[in-house]
Amino acid sequence: MSDRAGPIDDATMKFGLLMESAQAQQKLAETHLERLRAHTQDLDDVVRDSIRRALVEELRGITAESQRAAQALRAVKRSANVRSLLFGLTTAVVSTVVPLAAIRLLVPSAEQIDRLRSKRDQLAESVEQLAQRGGRIEWRRCGETGRLCVRVDRSAPSYGDKGDYAVVKGY
Repeated sequence: MSDRAGPIDDATMKFGLLMESAQAQQKLAETHLERLRAHTQDLDDVVRDSIRRALVEELRGITAESQRAAQALRAVKRSANVRSLLFGLTTAVVSTVVPLAAIRLLVPSAEQIDRLRSKRDQLAESVEQLAQRGGRIEWRRCGETGRLCVRVDRSAPSYGDKGDYAVVKGY
């Protein structure tokens, strides 16, 4: 207080003290706000760090699970490849064996073919001999009694003492 000013009245003093108190409260509030900001910043860092840790842990779990799934898919692929290979080989073997077995069972051997050719030649010779001895004669049953008869060549001459023999047609 200076000499120039006069005595301070009670209201002015109260007002001055009130202002001084308000300034002190404001400084205290600012201090608390700064502390609150610092605490909020620290809390924000802690929360972010916790979120990062949780996220990293979850991503590691997802990565491990993805790797297990990829390994399982590779195993399924290998199994499918093996099955496909086995199916293809089985199909190829069956497709080869069945026709070969059918040929082996149904087609005669060279020895059998030779025997069959020999028998065919013998039969052809027998048929030719039979044809020469009357094998081409047309035989039938004739009349009500079913008597045996043959077709004769009417243009050929008759033979025998009484002409009772005729040439069979085709000879």
